[in-house]
Amino acid sequence: MKLLSRLVIGLVVLIVLAYAAAVGYMYFNQRALQYDPQGPITTLAETTLSGAENVAIPVDGSVVNGWYQAPAPGKPIIVYYKGNSGSFSAEHERYQQFVADGFGFVAFDYRGFPASPGSISQQGILDDAVAVFDWAAQKGFPLVIWGRSIGSGPSTYVASVRDAKALLLETPFLSAVTVAGERYPYLPVALVMQDQFPVNQWILDVAEPVLIAHGTADTVIEVTNGERLYQLVPNKDELWIVPGGNHGDLWARGIWRQAEPFFERAVATP
Repeated sequence: MKLLSRLVIGLVVLIVLAYAAAVGYMYFNQRALQYDPQGPITTLAETTLSGAENVAIPVDGSVVNGWYQAPAPGKPIIVYYKGNSGSFSAEHERYQQFVADGFGFVAFDYRGFPASPGSISQQGILDDAVAVFDWAAQKGFPLVIWGRSIGSGPSTYVASVRDAKALLLETPFLSAVTVAGERYPYLPVALVMQDQFPVNQWILDVAEPVLIAHGTADTVIEVTNGERLYQLVPNKDELWIVPGGNHGDLWARGIWRQAEPFFERAVATP
């Protein structure tokens, strides 16, 4: 019996040590696990955006780099908050369509992503997001906000502390810690995660009309995140759920056909 007790105690100790090691690894490497900033930078010359310009927007003694184009008369600027992967410039097809339909846009890389120097953190992303919005507001055009994936965090935060005409959230999370908890249910992510992006809290202070788009086959951010978030929206416009849509194909599935009239309705509302 003594030998068996020692074996059981030894096994329990090993399990506890292994669990502690897993938690420690996640804590010290969490931003490397959470963010995916690597990717090539597309230049404006490689796109059809002949009227756009490179911009360097100051924030906290540094800069974030992006592209800007003014809108046609009567149209708004889309302040675009990118997703987690690579550079904003990879999505130039979207900006080209915005411009083709008369919309202006500003899009950029958060600090630590390919086009902007610095290191990644929630606070840095939020500071960058507010600085870009404030920069765009000085142009004198109506502003609408589009946040994609992890960009649903800074976009919702900005909408909660600034005045825009509308907020569109594409494949949003309820919060980043919700997604982490769904992915790692056996780890105490709520206790150790630093960049939690509590969209479910920020959305409560958003006065702008909100459209949420999500796909039922999204395996990165499960569709119930978007559905539950929409229930919290104070000023609901539309919940657009795409059967079979995944995390990266809503543009191909026609999100712009939902976004364009949504933004036009919002801009037309006094």
